[in-house]
Amino acid sequence: MALTALTRSPAGRRGALAGTVTVTALALVGAALPAPTAAGIGDHLFPQLGNPGYDVRTYDLSFDYSGDNSRPLNARTVIEAQVTAGPMERFNLDFAGGEVSSVHVDGRPAQHARAGEDLVVTPPTPLRRGARMQVEIRHTSDPTIKNGGWVRTKDGLAMANQADAAHRVFPSNDHPADKAMFTFRVRAPRGLTVVTGGLPTGRTRAGQDTVWTYRMVHPMATELAQVSIGRSTVVRSKGPHGLPLRHVVPTGQREALEPVLNETSRQIAWMERRAGKYPFENYGLLAAEVETGFELETQTLSLFEHKLLSSRKYPDWYRESLMMHELAHQWYGNSVSPHRWTDLWLNEGHATWYEWAYAAERGGFSVDERARASYEQSDAWRKRYGPPAALFPARKSGKIQLFSPIVYNGSAVVLYALRERIGEEAFARLERAWPRRHRDSTATTADFIKLASEISGKDQSAFLKKWLYGKTTPPMPGHPDWTQKKPAKSPTAKPGTDAKPGTDSASSARALGGHHNHP
Repeated sequence: MALTALTRSPAGRRGALAGTVTVTALALVGAALPAPTAAGIGDHLFPQLGNPGYDVRTYDLSFDYSGDNSRPLNARTVIEAQVTAGPMERFNLDFAGGEVSSVHVDGRPAQHARAGEDLVVTPPTPLRRGARMQVEIRHTSDPTIKNGGWVRTKDGLAMANQADAAHRVFPSNDHPADKAMFTFRVRAPRGLTVVTGGLPTGRTRAGQDTVWTYRMVHPMATELAQVSIGRSTVVRSKGPHGLPLRHVVPTGQREALEPVLNETSRQIAWMERRAGKYPFENYGLLAAEVETGFELETQTLSLFEHKLLSSRKYPDWYRESLMMHELAHQWYGNSVSPHRWTDLWLNEGHATWYEWAYAAERGGFSVDERARASYEQSDAWRKRYGPPAALFPARKSGKIQLFSPIVYNGSAVVLYALRERIGEEAFARLERAWPRRHRDSTATTADFIKLASEISGKDQSAFLKKWLYGKTTPPMPGHPDWTQKKPAKSPTAKPGTDAKPGTDSASSARALGGHHNHP
């Protein structure tokens, strides 16, 4: 469908879905509505995600966990949204991970149907533009479905919704352009601990169960939601300027993991010197008993495989640099989210940049070494995956290779090139200004180019567009001896990435060969 225009909401954040509404919502009054169809906001990489016609303000998610992580959870999702186009006789939600038993709009029963991975809702009366609507969906949430957002751990569940799996957990406007406030309510048997992103707001007994309630203080993209249920211990401490830290670890492993957890406060202070004050209400690590092949920057509570944190198989600098990668995302990717998935390089390029820098200080390879090694492979990555800001969409068969080497190391090389061009001092000011200017919002590649030009005092459009959109990698400023290697048959990701499931970089993310085989 045609690309929907995105505009800032009155609150100052980018409203996801102002502009054109689906044709089904514009049917003539009195005429029969056409058959329900899937919608989308026209994202180049995920064209069916997101829905036009409304801007979500809040999600209130309730899950009832039986203690068996192979059974669907009974769930209730309540969405408060503002209608941005009307009269709206029908609207879509992204949802593909459970059964729907009822839908109410503003307290009245509404018709609903499934179309592809959408839940299509017909309210009792058309919704006028500018109105606030409340949508309540009672449904199940299945932790066993393929490519779902739930991760089944040894003792319960966790979430890994990135990039397009949140709508397989709960009905939503599953696109980072539409950030919203979240409340989580989880009922679980006594003896289990529930922790989500945000701050606790209540815990009550309900028969043999406990109901845990948490609320996010800042808006969040659906892909960044986290709910942990299991036999866990919460380790609490204070970070810089009294920031609450809380880590969720398997009960019985606290002592083994505590030295690693204690690095967090120092890492936050390190990042604050480079990116400004930590942007959220708290932070911590979720050490889950599961093998995923990836780590994930879920907002305020980053997901890690517990074996990665506790194993002595990896050098300390390597493990700590991965912790830094996910921490850096809290500024770059979480507080400032991509307006389109083609803006993902801003998330992963920055997180990889700080991963490199921290690793270098802790005994790993230098930033120059990492940048040069990645530069030499950049042309091969561009040929296979596309340029950093213009990734190839999914082929007709198969999943999009979204989290690929060009998005991680290839994008960090772009930042390296920019620093070489504008100088370290201007680059440092840019890095602090970016999360400050777009905090709690979304931003585009064009926004970054504009800010880089403003801070450097020189138009960087032509320079950055070559690096971000070019089929081949430009010469590296200040390094005329850097050249491209002959393309390998199957380029893979450097280690130290939070490669996601379903991508070909996930299997290589845990290998150390890229470091030890460094030329």
